[in-house]
Amino acid sequence: MDNEHDISKQVDNNSLNEFKKSYGEEFSNTIDLDTWRVGENLADLYPQIEEEIKKAKRDEFKTHQALRDNVFPRIKEKATFDNAGLHSDVDVSTIEKVHKGFLFNGAVTACGSVSAVFDSVPISITQIGICLVNYQGQHGSYSHRLYRRDLRFKGDDPIKEAINLIEKRHTDEVKGSSAMSTLAVRGIKAYAERAILLNKSESNWLMSRGTPTPYELMTGFWASRPEMKAKAIGLMSNLVSDHKKFVYVQSGIKNQLLWTFGNALKPYEFLAIDTMEDNLARMVELGGTRGEFRESYQKFAQEIGSQIVYGVYKVSNHSQPHVFYCHRDHIQIAALIAIADGVLQTHKGSPMLLDLAGDLCKNAFGKNDFIASIEQANTKVEVTLGNET
Repeated sequence: MDNEHDISKQVDNNSLNEFKKSYGEEFSNTIDLDTWRVGENLADLYPQIEEEIKKAKRDEFKTHQALRDNVFPRIKEKATFDNAGLHSDVDVSTIEKVHKGFLFNGAVTACGSVSAVFDSVPISITQIGICLVNYQGQHGSYSHRLYRRDLRFKGDDPIKEAINLIEKRHTDEVKGSSAMSTLAVRGIKAYAERAILLNKSESNWLMSRGTPTPYELMTGFWASRPEMKAKAIGLMSNLVSDHKKFVYVQSGIKNQLLWTFGNALKPYEFLAIDTMEDNLARMVELGGTRGEFRESYQKFAQEIGSQIVYGVYKVSNHSQPHVFYCHRDHIQIAALIAIADGVLQTHKGSPMLLDLAGDLCKNAFGKNDFIASIEQANTKVEVTLGNET
């Protein structure tokens, strides 16, 4: 008991020290209400905020310079692939060449996707929509609807069957089956995005959001049956090993280290950091696969993960950095495509073609129109059934 008390006390002390380090004051002082102000004088507030921001920016600039001088060169030295490290030789003329040579002539096709769910007691309907687009026009819209009916009366006691349905849904929630169903839908959408982009696009270069090897295709539903595992691994391998000319851009950066690296970049710069081999290996480790399935994904992580490179780029001082993924043989072109397309909306820095694909998909398969069509069908069915009775 004494050891547990000592460990708990140490954890508490570490947390308090971390708080003081982050906020510059003792935790006990923060929760002492005598240190709080009654009301707020805006005239006093703004100078204080300005001073705190100034200090934070100075520290940030020092950190950025330290990263550029010491960390970025080490990334290049330790990398196992060509063209690793910082690239700062991109200029306006280069951006113009990428615009004319890749983007505006239709050599890059982007994929957008959207899903919507209508849930009710008798039926649950899921709609998945995929759109392909490049700067020479829209190049295909694809959709699929999943119908789930848990309430299927087979006997003479509908009340009993309805009670059984409620109990089943409660059990599913407790066991996490509902979450698995959601993960399955996400996996279907992830598979369809990549399959349609790879097989239906006529462009040499492919662009999409996320990563070429998403979590949904590495675990759960897709790793539960041999044929599903083969389809998932086969599709991702085809995209990475055979096609190679792709660039995936994340919507946001959750990794604080990558965020720090990205903020240290100047406009038009990009940093090629590492391969995805270790990341995919950890994904397999945490995914819960066993036996032959595990071995297949471990082999996939080693062979395919070593071919995928991730990095960060920045378009302007006013936009946030973005993480990109590409094949190790095409790092420079892939990064330049992402940067050049991001230049078209410097306030965001994300590729405009991806936003265009996403907006087209929302317009074609938006939730409002989806729900409206179901409500219209539901009204028609109720009138029909009412006339029958």
